[in-house]
Amino acid sequence: MPSAKILEKKQKELDALVDRIKSSAAGVLVNYQGITVADDTAMRTELRKADVDYRVYKNTMTQRACDETGFSELKEHLVGMTALAVSADPVAPAKILRKYAEKIPSFEIKAGYVEGHVLDQKGVMELADIPSKENLIAKMMGSLQSSLYGLAYVLQAKIDKETGDAAEAAE
Repeated sequence: MPSAKILEKKQKELDALVDRIKSSAAGVLVNYQGITVADDTAMRTELRKADVDYRVYKNTMTQRACDETGFSELKEHLVGMTALAVSADPVAPAKILRKYAEKIPSFEIKAGYVEGHVLDQKGVMELADIPSKENLIAKMMGSLQSSLYGLAYVLQAKIDKETGDAAEAAE
């Protein structure tokens, strides 16, 4: 039986993990087996820049955290070498980890969650296909801008026509 001190330490770690999951918009579980040190370092750097918290936890600890956060469906994916990436950005972890899953055959996305809903591997891959927030905003602004340009051209043509009609009438 572990000592009270060890149990207290583990409970604090569990509480911290539960808080991370609860405060995140999305999370992705991956099998990190087979990733090289160089690829792992590059991936962690990229995840850090995107404010994604990527860590390896014992599967039993992650299972307990899943129970406490209402993501019990994820427990079936907690087999083998599993890491968890969580973020306030709902798309960032899926996008970055997908890039490495496509590059490294043994590195695979297992499952995830977004905005309180559990996703299977296919769902995480679909989430990774969503354009970034910046791209969506740029597309929307482009659409609005093209509509405004169209309106400006129509109004200018109307003004030019009326000016031309007035000039002909004055002659």
